[in-house]
Amino acid sequence: MSRILIASQPIHGHVLPLLPIADELVRRGHEVRWYTGRKYAARVRAVGAGFEPFVHARDYDDDFGATFPGRGERTGLRQIRFDIEHVFVGQVGGQLQDLQAVQGAWPADVILAEQTLGAALLLEELAGPPVALLGILPLGIASRDTAPFGLGLGPDPSPLGRWRNRVLGWWAERVILGRASRELEALCRRVGVPPRPVSPPVAPRLMLQPTVPGFEYPRSDLPPHLHFIGAILPPAPENSRLPGWWREVLGPRPVVLVTQGTLATRARDLILPTLQALDGEKVLVVATGARDPGALGEVPRNARVAAFLPFAPLLPHVAVYVTNGGYGGVQQALTHGIPVVVAGTTEDKAEVARRVEYAGVGINLRTGAPTPERVRGAVLALLGEHAVRQRARELGADLRRHDAPREAAALIETLARTGRPVRAPGSQE
Repeated sequence: MSRILIASQPIHGHVLPLLPIADELVRRGHEVRWYTGRKYAARVRAVGAGFEPFVHARDYDDDFGATFPGRGERTGLRQIRFDIEHVFVGQVGGQLQDLQAVQGAWPADVILAEQTLGAALLLEELAGPPVALLGILPLGIASRDTAPFGLGLGPDPSPLGRWRNRVLGWWAERVILGRASRELEALCRRVGVPPRPVSPPVAPRLMLQPTVPGFEYPRSDLPPHLHFIGAILPPAPENSRLPGWWREVLGPRPVVLVTQGTLATRARDLILPTLQALDGEKVLVVATGARDPGALGEVPRNARVAAFLPFAPLLPHVAVYVTNGGYGGVQQALTHGIPVVVAGTTEDKAEVARRVEYAGVGINLRTGAPTPERVRGAVLALLGEHAVRQRARELGADLRRHDAPREAAALIETLARTGRPVRAPGSQE
């Protein structure tokens, strides 16, 4: 059995995908410890892993604004740049110190890190254990066939498109993320590894992406050790109580689910427009994710609201999913073959929305605050659109062929045993 150290930012959408994998690794008899923020200590211990806190790195939680003032005043690319400079690159030095201390006291055989905790890759370069990198965002690694991550642009492998991609890649690294790139390069020199600009990281031996190729852009230069493992479905919360109106979900009306995730949570951006858009339609609107459901005011007669609902029992009854584009939630909906309406521009959401559009499994509204009219048009179109619904069902069938926790655990075991790159079947150098 192996010692496996998990490392993640203390953000709900970064921790949640790792829980089923951690549970599977513990079930297989491995000794697991998890480095993350104190907010998630109980969740870590509940799966049987030891907890390792942030010490030199600044601890924080999903309310970025409280720890990193100024974030809430930015949107779009300016917010992405702020996050990379302050939340991610700005934390690498402290996180590397923490990981070195953990490794010194408890030498791990392998590290499983989510993709934004780049300190794990620096530790690997400094003679640390091999790293398996889990994608918790759409696949954003640099490719000659795609624009740089964050711009929300589709792929273009033509000669002109590849020129576009190179130019935009340089512009993103040296202009948009120039300050963060200079900071990362300076840190690399200080710790004794080759400097590199900010770019979505590529682990040298194992990469795990929790989706299927049909959701991603085609690329001719994928790393041979990149594995698509299917969606990671979070475990259903224990003792979760369903609301008294739950039987209506099982009724004859199509169910439209609208939610806003855990970071961009302003109900007026999407939940309220959706409630207004579908007022009086022959559907049941289920809204969840509003921090204060009472603040929504008078709810239409065909709508039901809850601060939280477990997706596991709900999604099998949903006809259309309306979301601001959280990667995990979209993957869960597509696993059930549900077409998606996406309205989101913050964090990675423009990239999720563009992939939904490109894959033909939903509608991208290309805004974070759509009008009720646009939401209504998109939802009604998907309720009747055969081609998109059929494509969503096909992608869902592909996702259901996978068991992500088991596949991830088996690949991590191979990495721990061999220490060599774990090639995907059929991959080419």
